[in-house]
Amino acid sequence: MRRSNLPAELTRFVGRSGERAELAALLAESRLVTVLGVGGVGKTRLVLKAAATAQKRSADEVRLAELAPLRDPALVEHALAEALGLTDHTLRPPSEVLAEHLSGRRLLLVLDGFEHLVETVAPLVGALLAAAPGLTVLAAGRRPLRLPGEAVLRLAPMAEEDALALLADRADRSGAPAVAADGAARELCRRLDRIPLALELAAGRLPLLSVEQLLARLDDRFRLLGDGGPGVLPRHRTLRTAIGWSHELCTPGERLLWARLSVFAGSFDLEAAEYVCGGSGLAPEGVLDLLDGLLAQSLVVREDTAAGPGYRMLDTVSAYGAEWLAALGDTERLRRRHRDWYTGLATWCELEWFSPRQAEVAARTEAALPNLRAALDLSLELPEDAHLAQHLAGVLWFAWVGCGRLSEGRHWLDRALALESGHEEARLKALWVLGYVAILQGDAAAAVAALHTCRERARAVENPLAEAYATHRMGCLALLTDDFPRAEELLGRALEGYRELGELNSNVLMARVELAMARAFRGDLDGAVAICREVREVCEERGERWSRAYALYVLAYAAWTRGALARARELLVECLAVDHLFRDLVGVVLAVELLALVTVDEGDPVEAAVLQGAALAAWDAVGVRSFGSGSFEGPRVLCAGRAVEALGAAGYEEAFLLGRGLPLDEAVERALAGGRAAGRAPAAPRPFRTARRPVVPGTRKPAGSPTAAGGETAG
Repeated sequence: MRRSNLPAELTRFVGRSGERAELAALLAESRLVTVLGVGGVGKTRLVLKAAATAQKRSADEVRLAELAPLRDPALVEHALAEALGLTDHTLRPPSEVLAEHLSGRRLLLVLDGFEHLVETVAPLVGALLAAAPGLTVLAAGRRPLRLPGEAVLRLAPMAEEDALALLADRADRSGAPAVAADGAARELCRRLDRIPLALELAAGRLPLLSVEQLLARLDDRFRLLGDGGPGVLPRHRTLRTAIGWSHELCTPGERLLWARLSVFAGSFDLEAAEYVCGGSGLAPEGVLDLLDGLLAQSLVVREDTAAGPGYRMLDTVSAYGAEWLAALGDTERLRRRHRDWYTGLATWCELEWFSPRQAEVAARTEAALPNLRAALDLSLELPEDAHLAQHLAGVLWFAWVGCGRLSEGRHWLDRALALESGHEEARLKALWVLGYVAILQGDAAAAVAALHTCRERARAVENPLAEAYATHRMGCLALLTDDFPRAEELLGRALEGYRELGELNSNVLMARVELAMARAFRGDLDGAVAICREVREVCEERGERWSRAYALYVLAYAAWTRGALARARELLVECLAVDHLFRDLVGVVLAVELLALVTVDEGDPVEAAVLQGAALAAWDAVGVRSFGSGSFEGPRVLCAGRAVEALGAAGYEEAFLLGRGLPLDEAVERALAGGRAAGRAPAAPRPFRTARRPVVPGTRKPAGSPTAAGGETAG
């Protein structure tokens, strides 16, 4: 299990022993430490090194939240939740969710690049520190947070020997001749104010120029610029001079690519760079060679992302490029190309979600999230592009629903639908996606309003596909409120519409699974199993895993009902692994609760109680426990009764509280490993009843004698 999301070091950390020791001492004394300094002085690298060292020395979690790519202050809380791996489907303010999540944990939170959002970040950090005694915050920026108890480390340029060592190390890495610690090298470090970024930029030129040649060119540059403008600090001026000098030494093509790359937020891949930056004087096929040149000069860095290798331009370098892009009068065009690429990527991802590339889609979406946010921001800024905001917010339904980002999805959908776009198709899709998100958040009123509006407008403009999606989601809402006859009627109508229109994707398969659930809860277990076996076959043909996991849940339920506990466990373990991979918290908690019931019937009430405690903690993040449904609540109620009967109230409570305190990742890992249930003799399953309904599926007698594997009818 990952206790850290810190990036891997791609180059050797050089020097700063004194600063590292001072920072470690501050972290031992204060729960809020801020490292301040000019751009390029090495703040980020120092705090990441300190965080990695702290993580090695303790079992505490360490999490990095990169805030530099954000422009909308409203996204700060979502970015922190993302960094913490936190999934929350409720309507609670994200700040409240963050505080609750952190309240019982020991965690070091690293905030990087917050200065442009300090008015939002400071009060949030203060609230989190007050709510979570085990939380320590290590921040890197150009401004202090100015909170009580804040310890500040003002990071100065490197000591001379450290600067020389860094210059020599980076020169060696770039394939340049060895740098001697002579007068010329020392003078170069001095003229660059011993600022790490400036030194790295200089080292990137040493394969072509000697230290003496570099120094002569730099001297010319300083004389040309003089002292800069009034109010410009010397170190700001030095870094800007060094970046400007690097800019002049680039080829025209490299300078143009540098300017155009500034539109990216966070990391990007080669395909994105070729599309966004290519054309109008820069051939797309030439981007690779130019990008390689910028990499060699340390103007762009390579980094690992969820989707594989990517590239990133340092903030200070990017800001310089953005100024040149503005001077060229090309900012708006490049931002639109950037938006168009990421809209296209999201559209491709939606199509490929229904394919064997589903896991890749989830990873690419995670890696592209900062750029997707930038694309949504631009579309919302421009009134004439409101339809693109609605389209993009709707297309990303799989990221909001399937990958555990309901709260952020609701943010974008609400903003996009507040605009009149004049494009009914985009608006209708955003409406049914909003209805879907609201259902899973437990906001029935908003869901009904959005879905009713979608259905009525779809009928008015004769869009049967949007009407089918709205009807489908109304059926889903009926299912979660135990209105099974209405759920069957609406879901059946939606599926008929999908069939007539030739629509087949993960949503359509989920409609079939939801219909199976409705039939199972009405007592037609054979019908439910038949549907889910068909769904599983389609998923296996198409390589689809997300909706297949829900089909496996229903099949596991059937296997448990028929006494095939080993088969039920096998199905649930596979189901849970997929749900956890995609961060689908609803699927996770349903699987864990049913697995707890299987576990108690296998003869391990202690482990069952532990799983129940973990499930309750997860429900807190989902929202209303079991959606307020007596039928979805059934496995929990029955399991609790059997575990209490076996352990006594005190024994059950002890095991339950153990599970309640487990982080979700640990709980899932424990459930997938089988807990302590392996090898126990299975107990005969007993049906469950609920107060809401006299009979639910488990009260049926087995239709036949199950086989040892659960039988064909069990999936």
